[in-house]
Amino acid sequence: MKKISIIFQWAFRPVKECASFIVFMYVLGIICSQALVPNASHYKGYALAPVELFFDVYLLAIILCLLPKKLRLWVKRVIYFIAYFSAIVDFYCFIKLGSTITPTMLLLLIETNSREVQEFFTSYLSLDVIFSSMGWVIILLILHIIWARFLSHRISFSFSKTPTWYMGLFGLLLFIAFILSGIAVFKNKTAFIRLMTFDNIGEVEHELTREDKAILYQPVYRLAFSIYANSLAEKQIRKLTKNINKHMVDSCSFKSDNIVLIIGESYNRHHASLYGYEKNTTPRQNERFLRGELIPFSDVIAPWNLTSFVFKLMFSTYVVGDKGEWCDYPLFPEIFRQAGYHVTFLTNQFLPKAKEAVYDFSGGFFLNNPKLNHAMFDERNPLLHPFDENLLADLDTILKTKKDRNLIILHLLGQHVDYQSRYPKSRKHFTPEGYFRPDLRAKDLRVLSSYDNATLYNDSIVDAIITRFEDDDALVIYVPDHGEECFDGDLRFYGRMHSAEITPHLAKNEFDIPFWVWCSHEYMVKHLNVYSDILVSKDRPFMTDALPFMLLDLAGISSPYYRDELNLISPNYNYKRPRIIKETVDYDKVMAKDDDEE
Repeated sequence: MKKISIIFQWAFRPVKECASFIVFMYVLGIICSQALVPNASHYKGYALAPVELFFDVYLLAIILCLLPKKLRLWVKRVIYFIAYFSAIVDFYCFIKLGSTITPTMLLLLIETNSREVQEFFTSYLSLDVIFSSMGWVIILLILHIIWARFLSHRISFSFSKTPTWYMGLFGLLLFIAFILSGIAVFKNKTAFIRLMTFDNIGEVEHELTREDKAILYQPVYRLAFSIYANSLAEKQIRKLTKNINKHMVDSCSFKSDNIVLIIGESYNRHHASLYGYEKNTTPRQNERFLRGELIPFSDVIAPWNLTSFVFKLMFSTYVVGDKGEWCDYPLFPEIFRQAGYHVTFLTNQFLPKAKEAVYDFSGGFFLNNPKLNHAMFDERNPLLHPFDENLLADLDTILKTKKDRNLIILHLLGQHVDYQSRYPKSRKHFTPEGYFRPDLRAKDLRVLSSYDNATLYNDSIVDAIITRFEDDDALVIYVPDHGEECFDGDLRFYGRMHSAEITPHLAKNEFDIPFWVWCSHEYMVKHLNVYSDILVSKDRPFMTDALPFMLLDLAGISSPYYRDELNLISPNYNYKRPRIIKETVDYDKVMAKDDDEE
């Protein structure tokens, strides 16, 4: 019995020897978990924050008790610095920039020089920040300094007169509370460990699509994750930059003067009237198709249902099944630029911004790296826009000084969630009343009509882009990153499921995408053989990880990285190549299974 009492007295030791540490760190954690609530209008915060905070602080106190006193003092000071520093930075970002610490925000901070830092704080560090919710952190920090400097020697948490059995009883209660809190937060702790042990940023993004993903409820966790995410991205950047200025081009015939690649977003092929959808969501594309200038491809899929994964594969000359990683291979815009093409990238999504989620960070970090950006692009747009129509003004600016040989890549917001925000209210056409779907609720019908309105609006944007090249020797290729669920079939769901099991329904709606090529009249006349090759290939099975090889052929670029069997419009195209989606499942086998069941 005495031994048990001693064990529980030891459980009380962290309180006895680190009482001030426990009090100040717990209060700081409570302030952060309650005040730093992203999207406060609908986000309730982390319910287990007080429980997990107790577990974290008590565990740290246990570790401190195991250290020699002199070392313990310095370790506590380091913990204090990290805790207060990360809290102040997190509060500041939340108040001024509308977001807690993100990998992109940290990257922007790393790339900021001393003069910019001074200007930044001169502009933004004002009384309104100090007297905001950050004030609670400042007050606690001041009290902590006063305690440590002036009061801790006079007033101490003394337990010398406390009966031993009291400490044993309280230690027992602490031990029970610690075990119960550990059980309660076990899932979140294991999810955090899992999150922080991946080899690349893509796997991290995929992890964050899980329902049981880690909740980074404290600034120090968000800071640690941001440092970790940037370190993973930097590994891939180093691999990519090794290929810069390497010999990538043997010759170039400049077969096409102007190649325009439009990359859409979250576009389910089965919501396009061009592909048979009942609502007329693509009237302008339909007209161009009837005139024979726009050629829709019937069997094209995306390799992933995550934007960042698709972008890496679509920009790299790596394809699924190759040795190594996507970053071991050169990016196709680099090859175009070395061949002599003027390369422009206009994006309405992948520009660094403070509120950027890890998904956009993962998809855009290699596009925004200064060295790679310089190697790939001659021109880029400087700002993001609320609607894709604003990107047309950026395109017009570029076209005023258009060069003789151009590759222009436009990346649209398209039908990215939230759908009703993807088009101006004045462009609303479809309404919930226009759908006969008794299986859907009123709010579901509003989402469905918004998605179709976004698709109709997207039709007007791509048509406006085409119009700007009608008098040129030009062709335009349209391809979205991936598909999107939007109440298709009998499933009452929209967005992407990210399920580990890829069913025929999921494959059809999240991986089937529209893909078409438009040719100007001049292009068709001058390049009749290319136009014929496009017509012949329109029903071939294709996956967009191989898109660069079609682009290289259209440009007439001879390169060691070109592979003819991956070029969709080549007579030597390997149409039997397995189309492995999410690098795990053969799309065609999944769909064949669905046909057999029917």
